[in-house]
Amino acid sequence: MTNYYQKEIETASRDEILRIQNEKIRKQVKHVYENVPYYRNLMEEKGLTPEDIQGVDDIKKLPFLSKADLRDAYPYGLLGVDLKDCVRIQSTSGTTGKRVVAFYTQPDVDLWEECCARAIVAAGGNEDDVVQVAYGYGLFTGGAGLHGGSHKVGCLTLPMSSGNTERQIQFMMDLDATILCCTPSYAAFIGESLAERGYKPEDNKLKAGIFGAEPWTEEMRQSIQKSLGIKAYDIYGLTETSGPGVAFECEAQSGMHINEDHFYAEIIDPDTGEVLPEGSKGELVFTALDKEAFPLLRYRTRDICVLTREKCPCGRTHVKMSKPMGRSDDMLIIRGVNVFPSQIETVLLNEGYTPNYQIEIGRKNNTDTLDIYVEADPTKISDKIADIQDMENGLASAMRTMLGIGPKIHLVPPKTITRSEGKAVRVIDNRKLHD
Repeated sequence: MTNYYQKEIETASRDEILRIQNEKIRKQVKHVYENVPYYRNLMEEKGLTPEDIQGVDDIKKLPFLSKADLRDAYPYGLLGVDLKDCVRIQSTSGTTGKRVVAFYTQPDVDLWEECCARAIVAAGGNEDDVVQVAYGYGLFTGGAGLHGGSHKVGCLTLPMSSGNTERQIQFMMDLDATILCCTPSYAAFIGESLAERGYKPEDNKLKAGIFGAEPWTEEMRQSIQKSLGIKAYDIYGLTETSGPGVAFECEAQSGMHINEDHFYAEIIDPDTGEVLPEGSKGELVFTALDKEAFPLLRYRTRDICVLTREKCPCGRTHVKMSKPMGRSDDMLIIRGVNVFPSQIETVLLNEGYTPNYQIEIGRKNNTDTLDIYVEADPTKISDKIADIQDMENGLASAMRTMLGIGPKIHLVPPKTITRSEGKAVRVIDNRKLHD
């Protein structure tokens, strides 16, 4: 039997969803126009006033927001309320060291947690469950979102954060955790770690997992389900629009329902910005319909996917998005962290290296690996292994500070990284992330 957290809205008719969206977008555009000068200027450049937006059909008239806008407006330029009305920030890494800082009022937090609660209930959760949250806590949205959603549902919440696998397993087994929330790669690692300790899948009480923050394949889903003895559900979100819970999978496991009463989704041609018809593959664009503190309109996610309104056996009527099939920019997601080649270039230049480098990403034991090959400066190269190791370690430390994850650095002789007459091949991604 299908369960819902908020059945009336999750199974609302298309007409009712449109009525809610039209009412909210009129109010939201007015709010943004009056309170966010940065976006008001973008609207004025296009000759738009709030009266021009009478419903979601008019959204296509509005200007886009991109990651570059967030960087330009950092930290307060897109704030939609007085700072005293904000109760929290969350943050993600930025392309050149400037981070995306998203602000939340208490209603924004409540809205976000309700979206995560819907995801937990869609995965079979209720007040009798024990939810183990092994996403990172802190600035990262994963831990905070699922933690709050678990509370809304009334589950016993284990705020584990990521890492310390020995303790994860101890609490999972001793406290009979029933739902695991973490990145898919960490879920796979927990599964392997349980097997190494002699546990069989039937020895744990887990029934479901809610996994997101990084790309994962259907093959990986099947592997996790087998190793943990669970049903594995995908969840999608961005710090910019609130965090995980913007969309989530139901028992059909055939795409993620977007919470359309809070987020309006479009698919555009990434090159022209033209809105594409339903069922087209293109770049996903989100408008936050009722966020107060950080109310982004037409935010370009750079994720490539497809939207579908095919009837879902779960009874939910909200549009479904496919798993992201790639990116329309050069961002990489490695171990759940956003990494841009431009960040790596910035570190190299700051540390006195030439920007001749190559990034190699792999996957070992279901965990992403990051190797960066860097041409050494001929004037600084040493034939002493210890000196080279010191240089590699120093560069790895600087990279970790910038990226938030530690790569393995390989200093190579000058002129050994292949030059290209066209666009340099900076990234070799050996992971099989999608078919």
